[in-house]
Amino acid sequence: MEIKSALNKLFALHTFGIKLGLDNIKGFLNHIGNPQDKLKIFHVAGSNGKGSTTSFLASILIEHGYKTGIYTSPHFVRFNERIKIGRNEIPDDYTAEFITKYDSYIDEHKLTFFEVTTALAFLYFSENNVDYAVIETGLGGRLDATNVVNSLAAIITSISLEHTNILGTTIEQIAYEKAEIIKSNSYAFAGLLNETALKTIEEKCRVVGTDLFMLKNFFDEKTNIFKFKEIKIDFNAKNLPLKGEHQKFNACLAVMAARLIIPNMDLVKVNNGLMNVISNTDFSGRYEYYNTKPDIIFDSAHNPEGVRSFIQEFKKEYKKYNASYLLFSALKDKNIKEMLKTLKPYFDNIYFVELELDRAMLIDDLINIGTDLGLNFQPVNNATEFVKDFIQSDPDSCLVVLGSMYLVGEIKKELENK
Repeated sequence: MEIKSALNKLFALHTFGIKLGLDNIKGFLNHIGNPQDKLKIFHVAGSNGKGSTTSFLASILIEHGYKTGIYTSPHFVRFNERIKIGRNEIPDDYTAEFITKYDSYIDEHKLTFFEVTTALAFLYFSENNVDYAVIETGLGGRLDATNVVNSLAAIITSISLEHTNILGTTIEQIAYEKAEIIKSNSYAFAGLLNETALKTIEEKCRVVGTDLFMLKNFFDEKTNIFKFKEIKIDFNAKNLPLKGEHQKFNACLAVMAARLIIPNMDLVKVNNGLMNVISNTDFSGRYEYYNTKPDIIFDSAHNPEGVRSFIQEFKKEYKKYNASYLLFSALKDKNIKEMLKTLKPYFDNIYFVELELDRAMLIDDLINIGTDLGLNFQPVNNATEFVKDFIQSDPDSCLVVLGSMYLVGEIKKELENK
């Protein structure tokens, strides 16, 4: 089938929703030859920071000359963004041929979108003989379709209350779900997590006999200096290309994981990997300036922790604008009230829009939350047209688009098409 038909087929699998469990994906991977077993994998999980850490790590590998597979989700504009070797996205022809070849199996076993996409990524990386693959989990860890691998390293970036209807209602339960990507005969790395989450991860490492490296032992928040093995990075003197204080933690986790796996690591190439992360991986959607004068910022913060990280950076500059506006939407399984409470002091007006997704919060519910919080808000019908119109407004104002990666992706896709 042609690529358009193949993608229509693939996206239609969303009707099967999120199906947690590994039986389906294991069966499918066995059917196609278990390509994941041929890969050297870094496995990345976390509530926030997965994409950034994945990109930093991939960039370091690329700078060392390794052919590097990168699997992330969701995509912003094109499906192909999810599966890349370096900056090169998976070709349409490869995707179309894969869906055509396994069409009957997919239908018979009612595979989900994410199960098929994960298998596609593993096979593509295997057939192209990548040296390493950096794999980002979709949701959680224990029952995530990516959790069929025996990784070289498992990285837990952050843990917060998210997807509580699926992963659990406490930090301990969510930490348990994410810690299940940790396997024996590998390394484990943990970001700046709270003690409850760390205890859960430490217990998992003890049970499987895996060495755990905790960022708190190597990063001094008072001096802003990171030391790991022979590597020292002074973040007082380094401005990463990805904005936000939290990005230095993601960068450090990537360096730690790479240092213990890559033989004869080159410190110059490590630094180049951090500084060239955008050009090496085509990473976007994190404090991304789409336009200046007026400033339009796209950010993929989609939960309270992500919003706090965004505000930590935005509060440094919001007072320079004549006015600041927020275009917001979110999925209904998020703590939207807490997100908007955090955002409220920094915006003169908030504009709500409803995403065209089954999981999206309805506009009426957004309005109810806005009313309860006493926000200055208005509903809008078309997010993309709103952004286009804003470009013609006061050049000393700012618009932030935030709340869901799907919102940012929807706008970027329509703007690119136009």
